[in-house]
Amino acid sequence: MRNHLRTGVVCVLACGALVAAVGLTQSSRDDGTAPVGPYVALGDSYTSGPDIPDQNGTPLGCDRSSQNYPALVAAALKLQPAQITDRSCSGATTADLAGQQSTGNGTNPAQFSALTSETRLVTLGIGGNDIGFSSLLTRCVETGVLYYAVRFGANGSGDAPCRAQFVADGTDQVQQRIDGAADKVSAALAEIRKRSPKARVYVVGYPAILPDGGEGCARALGLAPGDVSYLRQKEQDLNAMLQREAKAAGAGYVDTFGPSTGHDACSAESSRWIEPLVPSSPAAAVHPNARGEQGMAGAVLKTVNG
Repeated sequence: MRNHLRTGVVCVLACGALVAAVGLTQSSRDDGTAPVGPYVALGDSYTSGPDIPDQNGTPLGCDRSSQNYPALVAAALKLQPAQITDRSCSGATTADLAGQQSTGNGTNPAQFSALTSETRLVTLGIGGNDIGFSSLLTRCVETGVLYYAVRFGANGSGDAPCRAQFVADGTDQVQQRIDGAADKVSAALAEIRKRSPKARVYVVGYPAILPDGGEGCARALGLAPGDVSYLRQKEQDLNAMLQREAKAAGAGYVDTFGPSTGHDACSAESSRWIEPLVPSSPAAAVHPNARGEQGMAGAVLKTVNG
């Protein structure tokens, strides 16, 4: 795949369910309530869908799935293959929107290069890698393992040993990263508007990775109780920043956190959208599975269709 996505039987079924769920019909497209293509999808691994079958696209190192939300949205909007360009890529930051990204298995062109004056719909899912959320989660898992092994709370860090490493004297290092990423997101949205002035642009937020209360997270992720609350709050802060920047740029914002509540990585296997550290469904650890990508697609379609 270069400028198109291949969809199979699974996508046909999933997309049919999405169309029914959001009430999207061909007539609603014709009367202007939902945009037609060309559609360009930009973003990181929560957009690309690593390890979800079928993996396709160029380069392979971007880990794009034929069942990720851009593919499902394009199919539900009845776009032709030539009308959808998915440039999302695992590990992408805002810098990779404007520059080439080396993946270890091929180089992804600058994601912005897919935008043209003819583009009519753009989704952007970015920001998590700018604040280092993956490495933050890894650090918290490591401290959580130690917490449960020796009851880490005895040294004064309470039940949030990871938070204690990032918050001191009233300064939250992760919040500083979120604040610092705001200008980058703002600049990205301005560039999208410059390259595709006629496009409807939507910033797609991140789905709920962790539950409110932390039930099941000791087993699923090895996190100390207080760190579950801390990480959940930081994700909400990241989404709040994305929503503010979208509004300031005149773009739409897609809330995937609300619809995914109760479907986090610590929830039951039968209902979760996000896989835990040891996935039980074909998906990357602590990333959306096929159900999660379908849920995100539904949120995008609901917002796009107004």
